[in-house]
Amino acid sequence: MVLPCLYIGPTENMGRGVFTDEDLALGTIIEIAPVIVMSAADREHLDKTLLHDYIFIWNPPSGQCCMALGYVPIYNHSYEANCLYEMDYDDETIKVTVVKEVKAGEQLFINYNGDPDEKEPVWFHKEGS
Repeated sequence: MVLPCLYIGPTENMGRGVFTDEDLALGTIIEIAPVIVMSAADREHLDKTLLHDYIFIWNPPSGQCCMALGYVPIYNHSYEANCLYEMDYDDETIKVTVVKEVKAGEQLFINYNGDPDEKEPVWFHKEGS
């Protein structure tokens, strides 16, 4: 499920991103995306490819990862994200919900750390990266 008001468009310095052409209220579920779950061994291989930047850690104790379908891989990162992603391990989906009001034309962001306001540097902002 992807709301019909969402679209993928170019960004100034992040390649592509997900945008909305309608205002979105706090609490709006904008996407529920199925995922393809992969093993820890698969993740080792994927970490050596460009797909590393698009996969999610899945069920952390297992070492698994997943590739989300839909728009989920295209949401860009922000330390002050306006959306939250949540994983449903039973249904094998990722749900994206608005956590700060969004105006039409604005880009939708998730925090790759999980918590929308988490300030821990993500892998591409860490020293030496």
